[in-house]
Amino acid sequence: MKIANAVRYAGVVTAAAVGLTAAGLVAIAPLETWAQAPAPFKIGVTEGFSGVYADLNLGEVEAVQMAVDDFGGKVLGRPIEILSADHQTKPDVGAAIARKWYDVDGVKMIVGLGTSSVALAVRKISQEKGMIDINTGAASADLTGPACSETGAHWVYDTYALAKVTGGAIVKSGGDSWFFLTADYAFGAALERDVTAVVLASGGKVLGGVRHPLSTQDFSSFLLQAQASKAKIIGLANAGQDTINSIKQANEFGIVKGGQRLAGLLVFSTDVKALTLPVAQGLVLTESFYWDLNDETRAWTKRFRAKRDKIPSMLTAGAYSATLHYLKAVQAAGTDDAKAVMAKMRELPVNDVMTKNGKLREDGRLIRDMYLFQVKTPAESTGPDDIYKLLATVPGNEAFRPLNEGKCPFIKG
Repeated sequence: MKIANAVRYAGVVTAAAVGLTAAGLVAIAPLETWAQAPAPFKIGVTEGFSGVYADLNLGEVEAVQMAVDDFGGKVLGRPIEILSADHQTKPDVGAAIARKWYDVDGVKMIVGLGTSSVALAVRKISQEKGMIDINTGAASADLTGPACSETGAHWVYDTYALAKVTGGAIVKSGGDSWFFLTADYAFGAALERDVTAVVLASGGKVLGGVRHPLSTQDFSSFLLQAQASKAKIIGLANAGQDTINSIKQANEFGIVKGGQRLAGLLVFSTDVKALTLPVAQGLVLTESFYWDLNDETRAWTKRFRAKRDKIPSMLTAGAYSATLHYLKAVQAAGTDDAKAVMAKMRELPVNDVMTKNGKLREDGRLIRDMYLFQVKTPAESTGPDDIYKLLATVPGNEAFRPLNEGKCPFIKG
Protein backbone atom coordinates (compact mmCIF):
# COMPACT_ATOMS: atom_id res chain seq x y z
CA MET A 1 0.00 0.00 0.00
CA LYS A 2 2.86 2.35 0.76
CA ILE A 3 4.46 1.61 -2.60
CA ALA A 4 1.18 2.30 -4.42
CA ASN A 5 0.81 5.63 -2.64
CA ALA A 6 4.37 6.59 -3.50
CA VAL A 7 3.72 5.89 -7.16
CA ARG A 8 0.51 7.91 -7.14
CA TYR A 9 2.08 10.93 -5.49
CA ALA A 10 5.10 10.88 -7.79
CA GLY A 11 2.78 10.98 -10.79
CA VAL A 12 4.80 8.62 -12.97
CA VAL A 13 7.22 5.76 -12.50
CA THR A 14 10.12 5.87 -14.94
CA ALA A 15 12.53 3.12 -15.91
CA ALA A 16 15.24 5.00 -14.05
CA ALA A 17 13.16 5.19 -10.87
CA VAL A 18 12.23 1.53 -10.53
CA GLY A 19 14.47 -1.53 -10.85
CA LEU A 20 15.14 -4.95 -9.39
CA THR A 21 17.76 -5.65 -6.76
CA ALA A 22 20.01 -8.66 -6.96
CA ALA A 23 17.60 -10.43 -4.62
CA GLY A 24 14.71 -9.77 -6.97
CA LEU A 25 13.08 -7.17 -4.72
CA VAL A 26 11.68 -3.94 -6.16
CA ALA A 27 13.95 -0.97 -5.53
CA ILE A 28 12.25 2.42 -5.67
CA ALA A 29 14.21 5.65 -5.84
CA PRO A 30 13.33 8.42 -3.39
CA LEU A 31 10.55 10.79 -4.47
CA GLU A 32 13.10 13.58 -4.65
CA THR A 33 14.86 11.71 -7.48
CA TRP A 34 11.58 11.27 -9.36
CA ALA A 35 10.69 14.93 -9.03
CA GLN A 36 13.99 15.90 -10.65
CA ALA A 37 13.51 13.72 -13.75
CA PRO A 38 13.10 16.16 -16.67
CA ALA A 39 9.92 15.98 -18.72
CA PRO A 40 10.42 15.01 -22.35
CA PHE A 41 10.67 17.72 -24.99
CA LYS A 42 8.05 16.78 -27.59
CA ILE A 43 8.03 17.24 -31.36
CA GLY A 44 5.08 16.20 -33.54
CA VAL A 45 5.25 14.82 -37.09
CA THR A 46 1.95 14.72 -38.94
CA GLU A 47 1.55 13.80 -42.59
CA GLY A 48 -0.78 11.93 -44.90
CA PHE A 49 0.77 8.58 -44.06
CA SER A 50 -2.09 6.87 -45.91
CA GLY A 51 -3.86 7.73 -49.14
CA VAL A 52 -2.73 9.58 -52.25
CA TYR A 53 0.50 10.97 -50.74
CA ALA A 54 1.46 7.99 -48.57
CA ASP A 55 4.51 6.93 -50.56
CA LEU A 56 5.91 10.47 -50.46
CA ASN A 57 5.71 10.75 -46.69
CA LEU A 58 6.93 7.37 -45.51
CA GLY A 59 10.35 7.92 -43.99
CA GLU A 60 9.76 11.36 -42.47
CA VAL A 61 9.53 10.07 -38.91
CA GLU A 62 12.81 8.21 -39.40
CA ALA A 63 14.39 11.39 -40.80
CA VAL A 64 13.23 13.42 -37.79
CA GLN A 65 14.66 10.73 -35.50
CA MET A 66 17.98 11.03 -37.36
CA ALA A 67 17.99 14.77 -36.63
CA VAL A 68 17.25 14.12 -32.95
CA ASP A 69 20.02 11.52 -32.79
CA ASP A 70 22.51 13.81 -34.55
CA PHE A 71 21.68 16.58 -32.09
CA GLY A 72 22.39 14.26 -29.18
CA GLY A 73 18.91 13.15 -28.12
CA LYS A 74 18.39 15.95 -25.60
CA VAL A 75 17.73 19.68 -25.65
CA LEU A 76 17.77 22.02 -22.63
CA GLY A 77 18.61 18.94 -20.58
CA ARG A 78 15.39 17.18 -21.59
CA PRO A 79 15.09 13.95 -23.61
CA ILE A 80 13.47 14.56 -26.99
CA GLU A 81 10.34 12.55 -27.80
CA ILE A 82 8.73 12.28 -31.26
CA LEU A 83 4.98 11.90 -31.72
CA SER A 84 3.52 11.02 -35.12
CA ALA A 85 0.02 10.91 -36.57
CA ASP A 86 -1.72 10.42 -39.91
CA HIS A 87 -3.89 13.42 -40.82
CA GLN A 88 -5.36 11.44 -43.74
CA THR A 89 -5.12 14.57 -45.97
CA LYS A 90 -8.16 15.95 -44.11
CA PRO A 91 -7.97 19.51 -42.72
CA ASP A 92 -10.33 18.80 -39.81
CA VAL A 93 -8.28 15.76 -38.76
CA GLY A 94 -5.04 17.72 -39.00
CA ALA A 95 -6.46 20.58 -36.92
CA ALA A 96 -7.71 18.15 -34.27
CA ILE A 97 -4.30 16.48 -34.04
CA ALA A 98 -2.58 19.84 -33.64
CA ARG A 99 -5.00 21.05 -30.99
CA LYS A 100 -4.58 17.87 -28.92
CA TRP A 101 -0.81 17.88 -29.28
CA TYR A 102 -0.52 21.50 -28.15
CA ASP A 103 -3.18 21.41 -25.40
CA VAL A 104 -2.85 17.92 -23.96
CA ASP A 105 0.47 16.39 -24.98
CA GLY A 106 2.74 19.41 -24.62
CA VAL A 107 4.14 19.33 -28.16
CA LYS A 108 6.38 22.34 -28.84
CA MET A 109 6.70 22.12 -32.62
CA ILE A 110 4.89 20.36 -35.47
CA VAL A 111 6.75 19.45 -38.65
CA GLY A 112 5.65 17.80 -41.91
CA LEU A 113 2.13 18.97 -42.74
CA GLY A 114 1.97 17.82 -46.33
CA THR A 115 -1.27 18.79 -48.12
CA SER A 116 -1.81 22.54 -48.28
CA SER A 117 -5.39 22.47 -47.03
CA VAL A 118 -4.22 20.63 -43.90
CA ALA A 119 -1.24 22.95 -43.46
CA LEU A 120 -3.45 26.04 -43.66
CA ALA A 121 -5.84 24.57 -41.07
CA VAL A 122 -3.00 23.67 -38.69
CA ARG A 123 -1.44 27.11 -39.22
CA LYS A 124 -4.57 28.68 -37.71
CA ILE A 125 -4.35 26.43 -34.64
CA SER A 126 -0.63 27.16 -34.24
CA GLN A 127 -1.25 30.90 -34.42
CA GLU A 128 -4.08 30.63 -31.90
CA LYS A 129 -1.82 28.74 -29.48
CA GLY A 130 1.33 30.76 -30.21
CA MET A 131 3.19 27.60 -31.23
CA ILE A 132 5.63 26.69 -34.00
CA ASP A 133 4.69 24.84 -37.20
CA ILE A 134 7.27 24.07 -39.89
CA ASN A 135 5.80 23.04 -43.22
CA THR A 136 8.03 20.66 -45.13
CA GLY A 137 5.40 18.99 -47.30
CA ALA A 138 2.75 21.60 -48.08
CA ALA A 139 3.34 23.66 -51.22
CA SER A 140 1.00 26.65 -51.24
CA ALA A 141 3.00 29.89 -51.22
CA ASP A 142 0.12 31.43 -49.26
CA LEU A 143 1.82 30.00 -46.16
CA THR A 144 4.32 32.86 -46.41
CA GLY A 145 1.77 35.21 -47.95
CA PRO A 146 -1.73 35.92 -46.60
CA ALA A 147 -1.47 32.95 -44.19
CA CYS A 148 2.02 33.78 -42.90
CA SER A 149 2.78 33.47 -39.20
CA GLU A 150 5.40 34.91 -36.85
CA THR A 151 5.82 31.38 -35.47
CA GLY A 152 5.57 29.47 -38.76
CA ALA A 153 8.09 28.42 -41.39
CA HIS A 154 7.94 27.04 -44.93
CA TRP A 155 10.99 24.89 -45.53
CA VAL A 156 11.38 22.78 -48.67
CA TYR A 157 9.66 24.38 -51.70
CA ASP A 158 6.53 26.31 -52.58
CA THR A 159 4.27 26.87 -55.56
CA TYR A 160 6.02 30.12 -56.48
CA ALA A 161 9.45 28.48 -56.72
CA LEU A 162 8.10 25.46 -58.60
CA ALA A 163 6.42 27.80 -61.06
CA LYS A 164 9.45 30.05 -61.43
CA VAL A 165 12.03 27.30 -61.91
CA THR A 166 10.14 24.57 -63.79
CA GLY A 167 7.59 26.75 -65.57
CA GLY A 168 10.16 29.37 -66.52
CA ALA A 169 12.55 26.79 -67.95
CA ILE A 170 9.83 25.16 -70.05
CA VAL A 171 8.58 28.46 -71.48
CA LYS A 172 12.16 29.45 -72.39
CA SER A 173 12.56 26.14 -74.23
CA GLY A 174 9.56 26.89 -76.45
CA GLY A 175 6.66 25.63 -74.36
CA ASP A 176 4.61 28.81 -74.68
CA SER A 177 1.04 27.42 -74.74
CA TRP A 178 -0.38 25.60 -71.72
CA PHE A 179 -3.35 23.56 -70.54
CA PHE A 180 -3.59 22.67 -66.83
CA LEU A 181 -4.62 19.41 -65.20
CA THR A 182 -5.16 20.57 -61.63
CA ALA A 183 -5.93 18.87 -58.31
CA ASP A 184 -9.10 20.48 -57.02
CA TYR A 185 -7.96 21.90 -53.67
CA ALA A 186 -5.74 24.65 -52.23
CA PHE A 187 -2.42 23.27 -53.47
CA GLY A 188 -3.52 22.70 -57.06
CA ALA A 189 -5.19 26.10 -57.31
CA ALA A 190 -2.09 27.87 -55.94
CA LEU A 191 0.26 25.99 -58.27
CA GLU A 192 -1.86 26.70 -61.35
CA ARG A 193 -2.11 30.38 -60.34
CA ASP A 194 1.64 30.76 -59.88
CA VAL A 195 2.61 28.92 -63.07
CA THR A 196 0.04 30.92 -65.06
CA ALA A 197 1.68 34.14 -63.85
CA VAL A 198 5.10 32.91 -65.02
CA VAL A 199 3.76 31.76 -68.41
CA LEU A 200 1.96 35.06 -69.08
CA ALA A 201 4.92 37.16 -67.89
CA SER A 202 7.14 35.25 -70.32
CA GLY A 203 4.87 35.98 -73.27
CA GLY A 204 3.11 32.60 -73.32
CA LYS A 205 -0.60 31.84 -73.12
CA VAL A 206 -2.91 29.53 -71.22
CA LEU A 207 -5.47 27.78 -73.41
CA GLY A 208 -7.52 26.27 -70.60
CA GLY A 209 -7.57 23.84 -67.74
CA VAL A 210 -9.59 21.25 -65.89
CA ARG A 211 -9.88 20.39 -62.19
CA HIS A 212 -9.82 16.78 -61.03
CA PRO A 213 -10.79 15.34 -57.63
CA LEU A 214 -8.00 14.45 -55.22
CA SER A 215 -7.04 10.78 -55.46
CA THR A 216 -8.95 10.04 -58.65
CA GLN A 217 -8.14 6.85 -60.52
CA ASP A 218 -9.39 7.71 -64.02
CA PHE A 219 -7.84 10.68 -65.82
CA SER A 220 -9.14 9.77 -69.28
CA SER A 221 -11.75 12.54 -69.65
CA PHE A 222 -9.34 15.17 -68.30
CA LEU A 223 -6.54 14.05 -70.60
CA LEU A 224 -8.85 14.06 -73.62
CA GLN A 225 -9.67 17.72 -72.91
CA ALA A 226 -5.97 18.51 -72.59
CA GLN A 227 -5.23 16.68 -75.83
CA ALA A 228 -8.03 18.51 -77.65
CA SER A 229 -6.68 21.90 -76.51
CA LYS A 230 -3.62 21.45 -78.77
CA ALA A 231 -1.53 23.17 -76.09
CA LYS A 232 2.18 22.46 -76.37
CA ILE A 233 2.42 21.86 -72.62
CA ILE A 234 0.06 19.98 -70.32
CA GLY A 235 0.86 21.28 -66.84
CA LEU A 236 0.27 18.75 -64.09
CA ALA A 237 -0.68 20.81 -61.04
CA ASN A 238 -1.02 17.76 -58.81
CA ALA A 239 1.26 15.48 -56.80
CA GLY A 240 1.91 12.00 -55.50
CA GLN A 241 -0.20 9.17 -56.84
CA ASP A 242 -2.29 11.65 -58.86
CA THR A 243 0.81 12.71 -60.78
CA ILE A 244 1.89 9.10 -61.27
CA ASN A 245 -1.55 8.08 -62.57
CA SER A 246 -1.91 11.08 -64.89
CA ILE A 247 1.53 10.53 -66.45
CA LYS A 248 0.94 6.79 -66.88
CA GLN A 249 -2.44 7.35 -68.52
CA ALA A 250 -1.09 10.16 -70.71
CA ASN A 251 1.52 7.67 -71.90
CA GLU A 252 -1.21 5.15 -72.69
CA PHE A 253 -3.08 7.82 -74.69
CA GLY A 254 0.06 8.53 -76.71
CA ILE A 255 -0.06 12.21 -75.81
CA VAL A 256 3.70 12.75 -75.81
CA LYS A 257 4.11 10.75 -79.01
CA GLY A 258 1.46 13.05 -80.49
CA GLY A 259 3.70 16.07 -79.96
CA GLN A 260 2.48 17.51 -76.65
CA ARG A 261 4.75 17.65 -73.58
CA LEU A 262 3.96 16.99 -69.94
CA ALA A 263 5.19 19.40 -67.28
CA GLY A 264 5.40 17.74 -63.89
CA LEU A 265 5.08 20.80 -61.67
CA LEU A 266 5.62 18.90 -58.40
CA VAL A 267 7.44 15.64 -59.00
CA PHE A 268 9.47 13.70 -56.44
CA SER A 269 12.20 11.13 -56.86
CA THR A 270 9.79 8.53 -55.42
CA ASP A 271 7.35 9.34 -58.25
CA VAL A 272 10.03 8.83 -60.87
CA LYS A 273 10.99 5.50 -59.32
CA ALA A 274 7.34 4.42 -59.39
CA LEU A 275 6.88 5.53 -62.99
CA THR A 276 10.19 3.96 -64.18
CA LEU A 277 12.59 5.71 -66.54
CA PRO A 278 10.98 4.50 -69.78
CA VAL A 279 7.78 6.35 -68.80
CA ALA A 280 9.28 9.37 -66.97
CA GLN A 281 12.32 10.00 -69.17
CA GLY A 282 12.71 13.59 -70.31
CA LEU A 283 10.52 15.11 -67.57
CA VAL A 284 11.88 18.45 -66.37
CA LEU A 285 11.26 19.13 -62.69
CA THR A 286 12.37 21.12 -59.66
CA GLU A 287 13.63 19.67 -56.38
CA SER A 288 15.50 21.03 -53.37
CA PHE A 289 17.43 17.80 -52.69
CA TYR A 290 18.76 14.81 -54.59
CA TRP A 291 20.50 11.90 -52.95
CA ASP A 292 23.36 11.83 -55.49
CA LEU A 293 24.32 15.52 -55.50
CA ASN A 294 27.60 15.14 -53.61
CA ASP A 295 29.54 13.00 -51.12
CA GLU A 296 27.60 14.43 -48.17
CA THR A 297 24.16 13.65 -49.64
CA ARG A 298 25.32 10.14 -50.57
CA ALA A 299 26.64 9.48 -47.04
CA TRP A 300 23.42 10.76 -45.45
CA THR A 301 21.36 8.64 -47.84
CA LYS A 302 23.31 5.54 -46.79
CA ARG A 303 22.40 6.25 -43.15
CA PHE A 304 18.76 6.90 -44.05
CA ARG A 305 18.50 3.67 -46.02
CA ALA A 306 19.62 1.74 -42.97
CA LYS A 307 16.36 2.90 -41.37
CA ARG A 308 14.07 2.73 -44.43
CA ASP A 309 15.33 1.11 -47.60
CA LYS A 310 14.36 3.68 -50.21
CA ILE A 311 16.07 6.74 -51.62
CA PRO A 312 15.11 9.82 -49.60
CA SER A 313 13.03 12.52 -51.24
CA MET A 314 13.25 16.24 -50.58
CA LEU A 315 10.43 15.73 -48.06
CA THR A 316 12.44 13.33 -45.90
CA ALA A 317 15.58 15.45 -46.17
CA GLY A 318 13.48 18.53 -45.41
CA ALA A 319 12.02 17.00 -42.25
CA TYR A 320 15.57 16.24 -41.09
CA SER A 321 16.84 19.72 -41.93
CA ALA A 322 13.93 21.60 -40.31
CA THR A 323 14.08 19.55 -37.11
CA LEU A 324 17.85 19.89 -36.74
CA HIS A 325 17.75 23.66 -37.24
CA TYR A 326 14.85 24.00 -34.80
CA LEU A 327 16.74 22.10 -32.10
CA LYS A 328 19.84 24.24 -32.67
CA ALA A 329 17.69 27.34 -32.20
CA VAL A 330 16.07 26.02 -29.01
CA GLN A 331 19.51 25.32 -27.55
CA ALA A 332 20.83 28.73 -28.61
CA ALA A 333 17.78 30.54 -27.23
CA GLY A 334 17.98 28.64 -23.93
CA THR A 335 14.21 28.36 -23.87
CA ASP A 336 11.32 26.66 -25.68
CA ASP A 337 9.37 29.94 -25.96
CA ALA A 338 8.10 29.99 -29.55
CA LYS A 339 8.93 33.62 -30.38
CA ALA A 340 12.41 33.42 -28.87
CA VAL A 341 13.12 30.19 -30.76
CA MET A 342 11.84 31.63 -34.05
CA ALA A 343 14.09 34.66 -33.58
CA LYS A 344 17.08 32.32 -33.26
CA MET A 345 15.94 30.26 -36.27
CA ARG A 346 16.01 33.46 -38.33
CA GLU A 347 19.32 34.58 -36.87
CA LEU A 348 21.26 31.34 -37.37
CA PRO A 349 22.27 30.31 -40.91
CA VAL A 350 20.84 26.96 -42.05
CA ASN A 351 23.67 24.53 -42.78
CA ASP A 352 23.08 20.81 -43.15
CA VAL A 353 23.09 18.01 -45.72
CA MET A 354 20.22 19.64 -47.62
CA THR A 355 20.90 23.36 -47.33
CA LYS A 356 24.05 25.46 -47.32
CA ASN A 357 23.98 29.01 -45.92
CA GLY A 358 20.21 29.11 -46.01
CA LYS A 359 18.34 32.02 -44.45
CA LEU A 360 14.94 31.89 -42.76
CA ARG A 361 13.21 35.11 -43.78
CA GLU A 362 10.85 37.22 -41.65
CA ASP A 363 7.78 35.81 -43.41
CA GLY A 364 8.88 32.23 -42.64
CA ARG A 365 10.27 31.40 -46.08
CA LEU A 366 13.55 29.48 -46.06
CA ILE A 367 15.69 30.96 -48.82
CA ARG A 368 17.92 28.25 -50.30
CA ASP A 369 19.09 27.00 -53.69
CA MET A 370 16.69 25.04 -55.87
CA TYR A 371 17.71 22.53 -58.56
CA LEU A 372 16.32 22.02 -62.05
CA PHE A 373 16.62 18.36 -63.08
CA GLN A 374 15.73 16.26 -66.09
CA VAL A 375 14.84 12.59 -65.75
CA LYS A 376 17.47 10.45 -67.45
CA THR A 377 16.77 8.04 -70.27
CA PRO A 378 17.33 4.34 -69.52
CA ALA A 379 20.50 4.52 -71.62
CA GLU A 380 21.89 7.40 -69.55
CA SER A 381 21.23 5.74 -66.18
CA THR A 382 23.97 3.69 -64.52
CA GLY A 383 21.72 2.00 -61.94
CA PRO A 384 18.20 1.82 -60.48
CA ASP A 385 18.64 4.98 -58.36
CA ASP A 386 20.49 7.04 -60.98
CA ILE A 387 17.48 8.99 -62.23
CA TYR A 388 18.35 12.71 -62.59
CA LYS A 389 20.77 14.90 -64.48
CA LEU A 390 21.25 18.42 -63.14
CA LEU A 391 20.32 21.17 -65.60
CA ALA A 392 20.70 24.25 -63.39
CA THR A 393 21.17 25.44 -59.81
CA VAL A 394 18.91 28.41 -59.11
CA PRO A 395 19.90 30.66 -56.18
CA GLY A 396 17.23 31.10 -53.53
CA ASN A 397 16.88 34.85 -54.07
CA GLU A 398 15.92 34.10 -57.69
CA ALA A 399 13.76 31.05 -57.05
CA PHE A 400 11.50 32.37 -54.28
CA ARG A 401 9.02 35.23 -54.23
CA PRO A 402 10.44 38.60 -53.12
CA LEU A 403 9.50 39.50 -49.55
CA ASN A 404 7.57 42.62 -50.54
CA GLU A 405 5.33 40.74 -52.98
CA GLY A 406 3.91 38.12 -50.63
CA LYS A 407 1.22 40.20 -48.88
CA CYS A 408 2.22 38.80 -45.50
CA PRO A 409 0.20 40.95 -43.04
CA PHE A 410 3.03 41.68 -40.60
CA ILE A 411 5.65 42.57 -43.23
CA LYS A 412 5.89 46.32 -43.73
CA GLY A 413 6.47 47.71 -47.22
